[in-house]
Amino acid sequence: MIELARVIRDLREELEQAIVSGEGEALRFELGTIELELSVAVERAGHAEAKVRFWVVESGADTTASRTSTQLIKMALQPILAGSRHPVLVSGRAGENEQ
Repeated sequence: MIELARVIRDLREELEQAIVSGEGEALRFELGTIELELSVAVERAGHAEAKVRFWVVESGADTTASRTSTQLIKMALQPILAGSRHPVLVSGRAGENEQ
């Protein structure tokens, strides 16, 4: 399982890379709302200062832990660039490792 915060951090890094890749390109796309649908495991630690943690369930992962339940969550993220009111533009070209 992967922490939900890590999934969002990785998404942010990918989007930032797409923005940089789009600089100077003739074809770019305006980045609108990003909708994520994730299976998450909700885990509560058993000690006095317990907090709830969300883990994204990887495909084929075993989620039979005794204090973990799996839920489906949907998130809508609206990307913005810090200090800008202009639409976010990304490259339309796949990266070197993509096909």
